[in-house]
Amino acid sequence: MNSLFFSSFEVTRQCFYRSPLSYAIVNLKPILPGHVLVVPTRKVPRLSDLHDAELASLMVSVQRVGNVIERAFGADALTVACQDGTAAGQSVPHVHFHILPRKSVGDHFSNNDGIYPALENSEGSLNMHLQQTASQTMKVDADENRKPRTEAEMEQEATWLKTFFQ
Repeated sequence: MNSLFFSSFEVTRQCFYRSPLSYAIVNLKPILPGHVLVVPTRKVPRLSDLHDAELASLMVSVQRVGNVIERAFGADALTVACQDGTAAGQSVPHVHFHILPRKSVGDHFSNNDGIYPALENSEGSLNMHLQQTASQTMKVDADENRKPRTEAEMEQEATWLKTFFQ
């Protein structure tokens, strides 16, 4: 199995789902439990840079991963988001979709749209935290409640999520 890269960061051990043209990884700094990323295998910065087959694979992967995340985390719905370009808040120059499980009762966000500012803040510091994880010096941004996870924690969640695809 080939190594996987999210931009220039090796994420093979974070991967829990893989198709020939896309994959899914657990999140270094999830907004809420079950917040994962679905990424095309080929590194391209924008959705418009994907070939038709890559885009189709990516969307099928979003659907399959979303179904598992909903079931695994007892969710009633999903927030699926893509920040396509730096003006949209994308900080890592590799297309990716965020999948976040949502609940009708007891959701982390009492204001349903409150997830979007949190997602934008999360994306803004993602590149920095990926670099820090790669160098093993983990620091946090202003949101002290969302500390970056260790490689071991992410690998443990990825291993658990893989079982839903077997």
